[in-house]
This record gives sequence, C-alpha cells and structure tokens, in this order.
Amino acid sequence: MAVLTAVLALLYSVPGICRWLAHPYYSLSALLATAFLLVRKVPPLCRGLPSQREDGNPCDFDWREVEILMFLSAIVMMKNRRSITVDQHIGNIFMFSKVANVILFFRLDICMGLLYLTLCIVFLVTCKPPLYMGPEYIKYFSDKTIDNELERDKQVTWIIEFFANWSSECQSFAPIFANLSLKYNCPGLHFGKVDVGRYTDVSTRSGGAGPVMQAGLEPREPPAPPVLPEPLLPRRYKVSTSPLTKQLPTLILFQGGIEKMRRPYIDKKGHAVSWTFSEENVIREFNLNELYQRGKKQPKGQNEGFEEPRVPPDQEPKKDK
Repeated sequence: MAVLTAVLALLYSVPGICRWLAHPYYSLSALLATAFLLVRKVPPLCRGLPSQREDGNPCDFDWREVEILMFLSAIVMMKNRRSITVDQHIGNIFMFSKVANVILFFRLDICMGLLYLTLCIVFLVTCKPPLYMGPEYIKYFSDKTIDNELERDKQVTWIIEFFANWSSECQSFAPIFANLSLKYNCPGLHFGKVDVGRYTDVSTRSGGAGPVMQAGLEPREPPAPPVLPEPLLPRRYKVSTSPLTKQLPTLILFQGGIEKMRRPYIDKKGHAVSWTFSEENVIREFNLNELYQRGKKQPKGQNEGFEEPRVPPDQEPKKDK
C-alpha cells in the first residue's frame, strides 16, 4: 500500500516536475552540477584526461575523486535534514555539487577549474531562479504603503513577510506562505509581503539626525524636527538585508498596528535565532487557528480594498475557506 501511494504521488507530481525542468535555471543548474561526471564518464570527453587509477583508465573515477564524491553525499544528506520543500532539497544538491565540481576540476587541471568557475559566476549573475507565481491571498506593500495600511484598520491582524528575491530561503518559503494565506485569510486576518531587497528604506530608515559639526565650533544639536501625527511617523522594522543575514525571511505579527512577535527571534545581542520556516511551525508559533476563528467573525466590510488572489492562467482560483 505504501509503495502504491508513493507511485501515485510521483505520477501526480509529474506535470509539475516537467514544468520545473523546463525552466532554464534548473536545466542549466543540473548541467553544471553534473559537469565533472560528464567530462569523466563520456568517452569522447574523457580521452586524454589524467587519472591516478592503477589501470590508467581516464574514463573512470580515481580513488581521490571517489572520496570527494562520498564527502559531497554526506554533506548533502546533513543539509537536507533541515530542508522543508523539494526546492530546498534540490537547491542544496545543486549548490554543493557545484562546489565539489570546482574542487574536482581544479584538481584535474587549473585551466579547466578556472573555466568552470567562470561559468558558475556567469550563471549566478545572469540566471535567477523562478519566482513563485501560484495562487495566494497576499497584499504586497512598499516602503510608503505598509505604515498606512497597518494604521488604517487596527481591528485587522496582519502577518507580514519581509523577504528578498535573491534569498533562496525566501524563495523556498514563498509557496508555504501562499498556502497559509489561502487557508487562513479572513476579514480579521490578512497576509502581506514587503520586498526589503527592493525597498531598503523599510529597514534602514532612521529616526533622527546626529549633532552638526562646524569648523572651529563646538558641536551643536540640529533644530528639532516638526512633530508628525502618529499615523505618519515612519517605522523601522529592523530586518537585516545583508547577504550573510539569517533574518530573511522574517515573519512579523501585527495586532492593532503594533508588532507582537516575529520569527526568527532576535536575541539581546542582535543575532537572529535559527528557526525552521515550515507550515506547521508557522501555524503553531503564530497560533493561526485561533486567529482565524476570531478574525472570521469580523464584518466583511473591513476587508474592503483587499486584493484578489493571484492565480496563474493554468489554475482555477481557490476560494477562501
């Protein structure tokens, strides 16, 4: 029975896998990940390559290459233990396979290593992974609209994801967050997103200026800025956009226009505490079931101005439960 279930699940996912493989990013990634295997195993390419095998066969792996490939397999298995989606599994395989290929090509020949490394850099700069374009009940904010929306109706609870398109973790979490929005969106509970990679002012805006220094004079404070009405005060959400950051994606729960909790949590030293962005963890940590039960009791008139779900052409729209 378990085997039949696995076979049916595989057959059901075949169309999605075909669309996934048809994208240039994945097909080129697979080609780069298997480049050394092709060079070493395909007879027209492997003729003349150096080998440390006792039989001198250039079209088979030598003992050092086997060790590197076994070490690669162990690293991929360890990294995939924390992977949630298929994209994360495949991404880890591609990434570590490219690293192993760089080592293997440089060990084989410096010129071949430099050529492969150049191809990887060009691929990284020019070819980006596809963005999630499935159905969702999510409103996208800019640096100018997020503050106004949070203040517009304080009866609405918002769960907002701060993301960047260049982050692989954000791309892997996108279908999970979209699925949560389809399940739990209601008049009193909304889902939103802010691209902090594009609208960096959301994270970097500051609340005031420092002392003004003039030549030969003591530092003096600048004149006090005019006091703005409360809804117009700019917020700073403090989500790091550094390439090495562990704060992408960041989920923040807003109730009454005020931040109540966020994941990943930031400790007293300002470091992000590691957190797994799975659907189960989000439902449990943000107590979505209780928020949904409370939120669906609110009048539907408070949902005015909310965007319809984005639906790709080949899928039927999904209604809110």
